[in-house]
Amino acid sequence: MNLELRQLRYFVTVAEELHFGRAATRLHMTQPPLSQAIAALEDNLGAPLFLRTRRQVALTPAGAALLPEARRLLDQAAGIPELVRRAAAGESGRLALSFVTPADYSVLPPLLRDYSAAFPKVELVLREATTDVQVDDLLHGRIDAGLLIPPLPDKARDLLDYASVLEEPLVLCAPGGVLPDDGKPVDLRTLPPLPLIVFPRKSAPSLYDAILGCFRDAGLTPAIGQEAIQMQTIVSLVSAGMGLALVPQSVSNLLRPGVEYRALANPTPLVELGLAWRRDNASPVLRGFLELLRKT
Repeated sequence: MNLELRQLRYFVTVAEELHFGRAATRLHMTQPPLSQAIAALEDNLGAPLFLRTRRQVALTPAGAALLPEARRLLDQAAGIPELVRRAAAGESGRLALSFVTPADYSVLPPLLRDYSAAFPKVELVLREATTDVQVDDLLHGRIDAGLLIPPLPDKARDLLDYASVLEEPLVLCAPGGVLPDDGKPVDLRTLPPLPLIVFPRKSAPSLYDAILGCFRDAGLTPAIGQEAIQMQTIVSLVSAGMGLALVPQSVSNLLRPGVEYRALANPTPLVELGLAWRRDNASPVLRGFLELLRKT
């Protein structure tokens, strides 16, 4: 069966007019080819659509059943050019985005708010993941972009592009009551003898190295207690009194009972956060996201 939109449009017009002459006038055609087109449609469907007498034209039960479906199909067909235009412009579709925890407490909320306002028809699929997981997902095309902590591993640099988004210092995350009650920056050499809670180096090597480098520059070798791949877990462990942690400053927006954040008196490196994406990803949705990111 080969239905044509032209035939359905003819059928709907005749059904609305219930008069072949008036329908032909609306369609800017003569009556004979219109009658032939309707007859061909009926032959194609295997059922009469109209009862024709000299005085009137009426829909058959088959015609009455076809009418709402024909209108729906014509409406859908009319919307195809706009659908294609929106997709080509990145105004509709799906964007899969992963992010590390610090992004959730810094750049991610305003970025998502601005993007959703600019592209309300795009479906956002969000997933929190460590940098190593994001890189693997990017290389295998499972996500479109990832907010992660650089640098990118050597295996990814030929396939991924990267843009820096944020740089911030490290701050101390300590159990409540173990620091002097003066609110001043803390020297690492004055910390109580509590173990250090850190990310596994595999998950974020640059962050791990920056944290351990702070202690090394202060002439200290911390005892590492627990390792956790999520910042929320690290902060929760600190809240439970299981140790201290150095975290990116934005994580201080994550409030937990029994946790105190304090600036460091020691020089600290800036921790960078950036966006990575596949260089060969031609998605208009991703292009719109990158253009918005460049404007912020």
